[in-house]
Amino acid sequence: MKGRSIILDHYEGREAAALMVDGRLEDFLIGADAPAPGTIYRAIADRPVKGQGGMFLKTHNGPAFLRQVKGLSPGQSLLVQVTGYAEPGKALPVTQKLLFKSRYAIVTPGAPGINISRSIKDEDERDRLLEIAHDTFSGGQTGLILRSCCMGADTDAIADDISQMADLAQRVLSDQSHDMDVLAEGDGPHLLAWRDWVEPAEVVTEPGSFDVHGILEELDLVRHARVSLEAGAHLFVEPTRALVAVDVNTGADASLAAGIKANMACARALPRALRLKGLGGQIVLDLAPMPKKDRRAFETALRQNFKQDDVETALVGWTPLGHYELQRKRARLPLQELLG
Repeated sequence: MKGRSIILDHYEGREAAALMVDGRLEDFLIGADAPAPGTIYRAIADRPVKGQGGMFLKTHNGPAFLRQVKGLSPGQSLLVQVTGYAEPGKALPVTQKLLFKSRYAIVTPGAPGINISRSIKDEDERDRLLEIAHDTFSGGQTGLILRSCCMGADTDAIADDISQMADLAQRVLSDQSHDMDVLAEGDGPHLLAWRDWVEPAEVVTEPGSFDVHGILEELDLVRHARVSLEAGAHLFVEPTRALVAVDVNTGADASLAAGIKANMACARALPRALRLKGLGGQIVLDLAPMPKKDRRAFETALRQNFKQDDVETALVGWTPLGHYELQRKRARLPLQELLG
C-alpha cells in the first residue's frame, strides 16, 4: 500500500490505531488500563517529599506525584493533569499546568493571549486564523494556541474545535467541588490519531483492517528486540528495569567505514523503534566502533531525526566508556506489556 494510511481498529479488545507510510508501520497507538496522559483530576494533597520540592497526591486512580510545588498543604484540593505513564510501582506524574489539546487548537488556562504556530509563515493565512480566533474565543485569563495543521484548514472546523476546547476548559475550571474526581479523560487511540496524525491520509475504519492491511505482521516484528538496518547492520533494543539498552552491530560488513555507517543508520532508525515499542526513560546506546572525529556527525543526525518525533527526548551526551545517553519522556506504555 503506497502513501499514508490511518487504520482504526481493535487489537484483542483494545482500541488501537496504526499509521502506515508506503506499506511500513510508522506509528501504533493502543489503549491501556492505566490513566491516559491528558487526564485531569481534582486531587487531594497528601504528603510533601522533603528535599525534592514535590508532593504526593491522592487521586481516583491511586497516588500521583507533583514536582516543584509551593504553598500546598496536606488535605488541600487542586486540579492536575497526567503528563505521562508511571514507572512500575511509582506514582502518576502530574502537573498543575493544564492544557486542553485538540487537532487545531490548544486552550491554555493561566497563559492568556492568542498565538499561532510559528511554522505558519504566510501573513494572509495568519490574519485569517487570527480573525477566526477573535470571532470564536473570548479567553480572559485563558489563552489559545492554533496548531500548524490550521494552515489551509476549513474555517468552520477550526472554529468548532476552538469552541469545544474552550467549553471543556470552562467546565473543568468552573467546577466548585472539593472531592476527588476525574474531570476529563485523556484521549484514546482513535482520538489521538485524529488529533496528532494530521498529514493527508486514507482513513480505514472497517473491523478486521489490521489483518487485511498487514498490521499484525508488522507488530510481530516490533515485538522482537532486533531491528534490521541497512547493508546487513542491525541493532538490539532491550528494556531492563533501570534503562533501555541499545546495541548497534555492523553485521558482516568488515570495512573501515562499517562502524560509522551502522551508527548513522541507527540515528535514522532509533526514533521509530522507540516510538513503536513505546519505550522511554534512560536510554543508553552501545554504538559500533567509530573514530571520535565522527561523533559530531552522528550527534547531528540523531538530533535531526528526533526533531521529527513527537515524544520529548533529551540528547544527554557521551559517557567515559564511549556510550551515548538519552532521556525520553514516558509518553506511552511499553508495547510488549500491552500486546502480551
